[in-house]
Amino acid sequence: MLELFIQQLLSFLEAPLTQMGLSPVAVLRGAELFIIVALTVFGAFFMRRVILVLVERASRTRHRWDDAILLAFQGPARMIVWAVGLTFAAERAAVGLDLAALFPPLRSALVVGILTWAVIRFMNRIQMHILEDATDKLDVTTVEALGRLLRISVLITAGLIILQTLGFSVSGVLAFGGLGGIAVGFAAKDLLSNFFGGLMIFLDRPFGVGDWIRSPDRNIEGTVESLGWRLTTIRTFDKRPLYVPNAAFLSISVENPSRMSHRRISETIGVRYDDASQLPGIVADVREMLKAHPEIDANQTLMVHFNTFGPSSLDFFVYCFTNTTVWTEFHRVKEDVLFEINAIITGHGAEIAFPTQTVHLQVDADQPSGPSIGSA
Repeated sequence: MLELFIQQLLSFLEAPLTQMGLSPVAVLRGAELFIIVALTVFGAFFMRRVILVLVERASRTRHRWDDAILLAFQGPARMIVWAVGLTFAAERAAVGLDLAALFPPLRSALVVGILTWAVIRFMNRIQMHILEDATDKLDVTTVEALGRLLRISVLITAGLIILQTLGFSVSGVLAFGGLGGIAVGFAAKDLLSNFFGGLMIFLDRPFGVGDWIRSPDRNIEGTVESLGWRLTTIRTFDKRPLYVPNAAFLSISVENPSRMSHRRISETIGVRYDDASQLPGIVADVREMLKAHPEIDANQTLMVHFNTFGPSSLDFFVYCFTNTTVWTEFHRVKEDVLFEINAIITGHGAEIAFPTQTVHLQVDADQPSGPSIGSA
């Protein structure tokens, strides 16, 4: 319809413009380009004003989703107007040239790329809002992992659509990717192992950012600082960063002390053989003290029993669990328990044993027997 209108307009203005020494086609093409550019500028300005009004109204609502959508599409919406308008103007300017056929697929590819940018911005804002409103039950690591996977999926899908729009065969690209993937898999098997190791960490969630982990199989212990697709960064207790490839976690055992429910106190204490008569009362009082201690969980396993006749002491063991899992608090509670046990032993008139030996000397029959000699 536009071409028909232009032809009729050319036939109507051909004579006056020819008398003025102007080319009717050039004049109309110039006017057409001016109108297209003017409409593009007006459309971009109008789109900007409309979105600003909508953003202002959305900010008055209680929901964040409308804010995220409008702010994510604020810039891309104007970019779409400019991309469509300028490529259409270039297409009209190239009418009759071999380049004219390039602009329609280019325009479609630009629109897809800008929409992909807007979707990525929207996903980033949603992830930011989720993390801002995160509670203790929300796994931050899982949210970040899902955000990365969704962004990668959007980018791959947009790339395939753009290739299809530009005239490339997607089936051929996928077939080439399958054959090339085999070669790349052999060449980058370590990289792929680290990628799938990171994927397993995100899915199984054996630990997350901020957890204290250690491995009995490797010299790995510290606090997890970040989880990447290739490396996991761990801050050791001497404040050195430790970079562990994710593939290592596929073949080793990992302990996560951060998720323990209690901390254990397990001690063996010995009293002198001279205090054997006091041992039953000591054991009973220690047991009652632990049951009444406010920072010992009496619902967990709690045992205080005479255990063995040691070389120089009568040994009983203490086995219980604290309510706290914080390392510094645990040692404070353990210190208090040990002081209480020492006070109970002392209160019974007994003493904690220390290693001693008694040496008996063999004397001749015609010599008077002497006392045994004890040595500490």
